[in-house]
Order: sequence, then structure tokens, then C-alpha cells
Amino acid sequence: MNTVPLVNPGGPRMSTVVLGGDLPLNRIGFGAMHLTGPGVWGPPENPAAAVAVARRAVELGVNFIDTADSYGPGTSEEVLAEALHPYPPGLVIGTKAGQTRPSRREWRPVGRPEYLRQQAELSLRRLRLERIDLYQLHRIDPKVPADEQFGALRQLQDEGKIRHIGLSEVTVDQLEQARRQLEVVSVQNMYNLGQRRHEDVVDYCERENIVFIPWEPMASGDLAAPGGPLERVAKQLDATPAQVALAWLLHRSPVMLPIPGTSSIAHLEENVAAGSLELSADQLAELTPAS
Repeated sequence: MNTVPLVNPGGPRMSTVVLGGDLPLNRIGFGAMHLTGPGVWGPPENPAAAVAVARRAVELGVNFIDTADSYGPGTSEEVLAEALHPYPPGLVIGTKAGQTRPSRREWRPVGRPEYLRQQAELSLRRLRLERIDLYQLHRIDPKVPADEQFGALRQLQDEGKIRHIGLSEVTVDQLEQARRQLEVVSVQNMYNLGQRRHEDVVDYCERENIVFIPWEPMASGDLAAPGGPLERVAKQLDATPAQVALAWLLHRSPVMLPIPGTSSIAHLEENVAAGSLELSADQLAELTPAS
């Protein structure tokens, strides 16, 4: 994986990762799920504030923003278009389909090929794009043959509606199955200091030069207890525990691209600043208990 030092205008020094061989991305992105209403449902309570957060992320040097058709549903994509269109050169917006919101509390995978095509068209319209740079299958629907779902994405790519394809919440076996049909450039699984069940997927992605996008990147479980390892290391670095959790991810693998989300500009600025934190070998050992 190619990583190079980069100084972002208005932001900290960080490295880049290359998505799909042609899209260099700063290694702290922005997750746009919280640019919607309470509980990731409906329009934002303060649309102007949501727009301001998205714009500030780009000002800080963030050039990868993650969203999905189910965030809102639809409203996260609409906010991003309102805030950032026409998009500045180099900005990559990745969106997802295949996970629906029948109600505020319910998430349900739907992977029928005709549904994935419909959702891609709606995302193109909401984002005001002619082509989506990264389109990820939000979940593999167990009720639909996986090859049909992968085939639908490949067809959208062949038609020029999407540039690159990614997967979310997959195992190594599922990833290998998908790669027999298409080129997978990213995997978005839950992974953080406190939840590391996808270690094998991270290792696989690193070997195969696939970008790994951890969601819920700052969760840290017992390590965040008062007086615990995360708090101790944060004090040593004059940083916040959340910043240390993000820095740990960046040290974990060169293909790691965290996407911390927030509706607060202050928290956004703290998150992006984590890209400049350096952890010592001793600090890494303290934060990484045996799995």
C-alpha cells in the first residue's frame, strides 16, 4: 500500500491511501451518517449546522466522505450535495445500498438486483453525480444469491454508473467469493480497539491492497474505563481518548481509513487532528491486548 506524508491545508499532517489504484485519500475520512435527524432518521434538526459540518470537513483536508442511501433515509446524501456540490477536485463520496430502514429502529438487508439498481439511480440523483466513485454493498442479503448481488454491482460498473465497488460487513470467505466476479477495492466492517473480531479481514485486506474502512472506529470497550489504558495514553500525549483510538487504527494497518462521524464541528476538528498523533511501541502494546 502506498502511504506518503501529506500536509493538508488547514489540517494536520497525515498520510494517504490509494483507493482502487487511482484515488488518493487522506487516511481520516468523515462518516456522514449523523448529518441526518435523531437516530439517523429524517432530515437534520438544524440543516444549516449539518451543511457547516460537511463543509468544515473538506476545509480540514478530508477528501473521503462515507454515506448510504439508508441514512435518513436519503437525507445524508441530500445534505452532502447541498453543502458541497459542485464538488471540489479530489473529493470522493462513497455511498452504499442493500440495507433498508423499514422503521426508525429496524434495519433489513435487501439485495435484489433490481432494488440495488434502483437505489444506485436514486443516490446518483440525490448526490447530483453522473458516476459514484465508490459504491458499497451495505449488507449481503442472505435471501438472495450472493453472486446475483455482486453481478448487479458489476453491471452498474460496466454501465459507468459507479467507478469502484466495495463490500460491508463481510468475512474473508465472502470477500473471496465476490472477488471471483469483480474487483473489490474496499471493505467496511465494524472494527475498533474494543471490537476486533475482524482481525483476519484486516490482515487479508492489507495483503491484497484493499482499503479497510472501520465503522464505529472510536468504540473502545473496557480499554476506555477510567484510569484504563486509553485514558493513560491520552494523558501522555495531551490528547483525547477518541483521538488515541483513531491513531491506534492508523497504526494498525496502512490500508486503514477510519471515518469518524459527528454533527459537531469541534469534535470533527479533534477527529481530524488525530491524524498527527504518533504512538510509541510501548503505547501500542498497552492499547493492544492479546485477542
